[in-house]
Amino acid sequence: MKRRTIRIVIILAVICILGIVFTQVFWFNKTYRIQDKQFNDRVIVALNDVAEEIKILGNDSSQTFYPVEQQTSNSFIVQMNDTLHPALLERLLKEHFSKSNLTEEFEYGIYDCFSNEMVYGGTVSIADEVSIDEAEKLSQVKWDKDGHYFGVLFPSKLNYVISNMNLWIFSTIILLAVVAFFAYAMNVILRQKRLSEVKTDFINNMTHELKTPISTISLSSEVLMSPNITNEPERLNQYAQIIQNENNRLKRQVDKVLQMATLDTETISLKKEDIDMHELIQNSARTASVSLNEKNGSLDLELKAKGHTVHGDLVHVTNIVYNLIDNAIKYSKDSPKIKIETTDQAGNFLFKISDNGIGVAKENLKFLFEKFYRVPTGNVHDVKGFGLGLFYVKKITEAHGGEIFVESELNKGSTFTVLLPVKK
Repeated sequence: MKRRTIRIVIILAVICILGIVFTQVFWFNKTYRIQDKQFNDRVIVALNDVAEEIKILGNDSSQTFYPVEQQTSNSFIVQMNDTLHPALLERLLKEHFSKSNLTEEFEYGIYDCFSNEMVYGGTVSIADEVSIDEAEKLSQVKWDKDGHYFGVLFPSKLNYVISNMNLWIFSTIILLAVVAFFAYAMNVILRQKRLSEVKTDFINNMTHELKTPISTISLSSEVLMSPNITNEPERLNQYAQIIQNENNRLKRQVDKVLQMATLDTETISLKKEDIDMHELIQNSARTASVSLNEKNGSLDLELKAKGHTVHGDLVHVTNIVYNLIDNAIKYSKDSPKIKIETTDQAGNFLFKISDNGIGVAKENLKFLFEKFYRVPTGNVHDVKGFGLGLFYVKKITEAHGGEIFVESELNKGSTFTVLLPVKK
């Protein structure tokens, strides 16, 4: 699937998902408001009935209307100017709230109309019966003058409203799960697409890398098939040596690919021994000097670590150092300047390899240690390799209990930092 097609599919899918989420939020909010209004309406009706019954019980024949005011989302005030007895008020509230199917625990308070101070209050559960002691206590509370009003508070109103929206809550959770799975699926698709591109690039690189030695062997073989070649022993030996060298080169390339496959699927087997890292770095620097001299480069060593003995696999650790030096040479255009520093850091041996090469763009750094990944350089194949070296370096470093970090700036160079535990 083309990148443009994938992008269009993702954009359309995101628009659809956002539309569904917006619709869900809209209806969830609307349902909440409806449930909230229904609760408030039932409370207001019940409180009006309570006020009316208090008026009747008090032999008040006036046509006074006692308005119910909603002070906050969960508190209500009934404006009265009458004598209120707690026992009677509590009984009436429980009775009329039960009729209105309001089963939530509530708090009530009786207030003085003149000072607006609460003179009595309590918490009531609809399901609980009033105890004898509590009833006696309530009956003893009396006032000799009129002028009281009362208020009611529902502390758990929000829980009550939400509990009546179980279907909407369930559907919202399902929608969130769908969005999460969609995001995961999109991530997998993009990763697979990128992996496919990387593998295609790897195949192209591998073809290019293998084509040169195969062509060289083919040409050398044609020369050796010449009837007169036996009369030229030196030339015969020269072409035989070329074939052997190119054959060894092919073998190394194939072995490297097979080794990477093993690293990716199996536990790495390490033959550990004590390694003097300073000596190893110096040997690797000498090995790389031939390639470095061909490009008129220089390599400076600043080996300052006091603890430089590491317990590890000599072959693999040597490959770590050599691969990093080799990369520094390959990715420097002219006159490479490479610097290797070592130091001690919190029980670890730290070494840095810095270069003045082409560097890596910030957006590519996170892919640098992935298998088959090579920094994009367009259609020009001016740097050889399969994109396996840094993947190998990271795997082996981690197998030794170490870490590797990279800092890079495009067109200015890179610095690779490796931490390996020193021998205790």
